[in-house]
Amino acid sequence: MPLPPVLDRIRHVLGEDVRGLLGTQPLKPESFRRSAADPGLFGPNDVVWRVHADRCGLIGGLRALLLQTLHPLAMAGVAEHSDYRHDPWGRLGRTAAFIAVTTYGSTSAAEALIRRVRTIHDAVEGVAADGRPYRANDPHLLAWVHACEVDSFLRAYQRYGGSTLEPLDADRYVAETAQIASRLGVVDPPQDRAELRQVLLDFRPELQVTASARQAVRYVAWPPLPLYLRPAYGVLISAAAGLLPRFARRELRIVLAPLSDPLLVQPAARLVLGALGLTLGAQPPALKLVEEQSAQAEPGPAAS
Repeated sequence: MPLPPVLDRIRHVLGEDVRGLLGTQPLKPESFRRSAADPGLFGPNDVVWRVHADRCGLIGGLRALLLQTLHPLAMAGVAEHSDYRHDPWGRLGRTAAFIAVTTYGSTSAAEALIRRVRTIHDAVEGVAADGRPYRANDPHLLAWVHACEVDSFLRAYQRYGGSTLEPLDADRYVAETAQIASRLGVVDPPQDRAELRQVLLDFRPELQVTASARQAVRYVAWPPLPLYLRPAYGVLISAAAGLLPRFARRELRIVLAPLSDPLLVQPAARLVLGALGLTLGAQPPALKLVEEQSAQAEPGPAAS
């Protein structure tokens, strides 16, 4: 049943506000023009299509940002080369656009975007506060960023996703995302959940909370937002924090009241995600573009 005009207008305005605040990047329709000769890296039968279509990816993205701050060299690159203080949603929006194109776009568009990201990373290098050099295209740091993102999106979907993900499908998701990681420069990315857990465990001795990490976490937790959106965002960032390992919450000084996550945060987060679906639409823009481009590519009826 369609909404009354007044409510539909409110939904539209809220949707535009949320898209702007999330830094949603405009997607080029031609990037999603798939064909038999250029079918894309993934298809409708792949698990990534299902996982990346769900709105809970917002929670996964926030969780990944929080977790990634624990590596001093990765955090140094963000602190020195990112403008997150003036563009707090830019990185999240760019990550969302990258995921959209590499998941649903054509092969040529996905590979072109991956090359562009590697070129941008070439300029991201420097020396951390502890005197160690870093560079964004270092395969070791790329492995950390990849593991954080895959683990975060998978955990967010397992808790907040719209459908159940069987263990075999969860392993397939890790293996499918490894294709992107390899193209970005990760050496031997994990192929299933067991390997993913081992990668994250192997990084534990390298993790350390720096002053830059604490500053970034504070900014992610309390970004500049209109008053009417702060309660919903507070629910989402709390949901992301609830998915973090206990050691990460402890090191980052993120405190959750006992039983608050299962009793309060999880139900509230599902309500917020449902509201986002009503506000932004049930289907992600990338999937809409895939359908539109496919419809345009289909030959019309022959003229009589």
